[in-house]
Amino acid sequence: MLFISWEFVVFLALVLAGLRLMPSRTSRQALLLVASGVFYGSHTPWHLLILATPSLIDFACAARIEDSEDPAARKRWLMLSLVSNLGLLGYFKYADFFADSIGALIGVTTVPLGLALPLGISFFTFKTLSYTIDVYRREIPACRSMWRYAMFVSYFPELVAGPIVRASVFLPQMDRKLEPSRERAMIGLQLILLGVTKKLFVADRLATLVNPVFAAPEAYSQLTVASAVVAYSLQIYCDFSGYSDMAIGVSRIIGFDLPENFNMPYIATSITEFWRRWHITLSQWLRDYLYIPLGGNRKGARRTYINLMITMLLGGLWHGAAWTFVVWGLLHGVGLAVHKLWSQHVSHERRPFHGVVGWLLTYSFVCLAWVFFRAPDFSTAMLMLKKIAGLEPGGATWVYLPLFLVLPLVVAAHAAGMWIASQEKKTGTAPEQWVPAPGFASRIYDAAGRGIGLRPHRAAGLYMLLPRPGFVSAFVLTIWLFGLFLFSPVHTRPFIYFQF
Repeated sequence: MLFISWEFVVFLALVLAGLRLMPSRTSRQALLLVASGVFYGSHTPWHLLILATPSLIDFACAARIEDSEDPAARKRWLMLSLVSNLGLLGYFKYADFFADSIGALIGVTTVPLGLALPLGISFFTFKTLSYTIDVYRREIPACRSMWRYAMFVSYFPELVAGPIVRASVFLPQMDRKLEPSRERAMIGLQLILLGVTKKLFVADRLATLVNPVFAAPEAYSQLTVASAVVAYSLQIYCDFSGYSDMAIGVSRIIGFDLPENFNMPYIATSITEFWRRWHITLSQWLRDYLYIPLGGNRKGARRTYINLMITMLLGGLWHGAAWTFVVWGLLHGVGLAVHKLWSQHVSHERRPFHGVVGWLLTYSFVCLAWVFFRAPDFSTAMLMLKKIAGLEPGGATWVYLPLFLVLPLVVAAHAAGMWIASQEKKTGTAPEQWVPAPGFASRIYDAAGRGIGLRPHRAAGLYMLLPRPGFVSAFVLTIWLFGLFLFSPVHTRPFIYFQF
């Protein structure tokens, strides 16, 4: 059940209507639990058993961890949780990969198991692992209600592609009434509309260029291959952040506040800053549950670089069962280590043109790393890099006009976001409060008898220029939807991160 489908629209409408009609908070929570099961089971019904397995194991393990005062016993229960979760993930996602790799190493042909990857298994595995680890660290109490914990694990808006929500964020919100309100619906609908725009108008459009070039780069020129890599950087960002926008928006209407997952990552001036802005909940998970337990930066420079490499290697492997993902993670690990080394030995004052040059180097590095992330194999990735470097001349030049129409839109959106961020810092305005619009915009809308403001949505990683509710808002919304109808692809493509 895709977010962008009439099936989901009907499903969500029924859920929201049920939330309004249910007489109590308990009944509304029960409705959401059933709805989450229906949502996940609509893809492959028996995969509900795979979703239920870590829920039952981790619920029991966390209770035993909290009740026990014996350090050895607490560690055994934690290990049971880790082994069961990672074992389930490893079996479904990595069994064929490791078998093929070992077989190639020793010269033996292996027979693939051909297992269907359960939807969202990487995401809900990390979610449940964080719960038991936090209970083990005594950072949160164990949840003693099985159905409340099941609600945390299976909550449908963020179940299959994030954000990765921790129990410390989600469980306290279950005490809310969960009654959809007009104010929350206004914000949620804007976030959903932003996500739909990113997905249909940008990501799915750019896939028309990206897919054929990555499938056969030898047939295209240097300019076309380079433009396809840039297009993919925008496609994966708008596809994944678009899903996050919709998940956060849907959840906002229901009554839960999910953490932000993107904050304009392509304005980063260093690879470290990029990972503070890209897939934020994964970055924080890797930092808190892998990098810091490995020692972080507490055991000297050499160990710090090794820890960065291990963290990003495993982060790359988390994305997919292929060596191209491992190389992608390794490249980012090297990038983080080099930036940390540079930062420690070169003062900020001695970095000329740090902003522009840093941005250009960071974006170029990220784009080149995306080649390994997207390419089906090493030979294709290396051929594309040779094409970009001019070492493999020849091929047809394809000027894909939608790319050059989308680029100004993305740049303008980021410019607006940077301006609002500066205004927030300057005026001390809290997120999601109205920030006064520029004078020219105010004059235009004041002539129509309506005020306008810029409503910053940090959770979306972008900011929206929409007037306050009223006739002008309805007019802008109508034009927006009409533009989506005219310029969006006829067929919707699956979200990229569904494969992970």
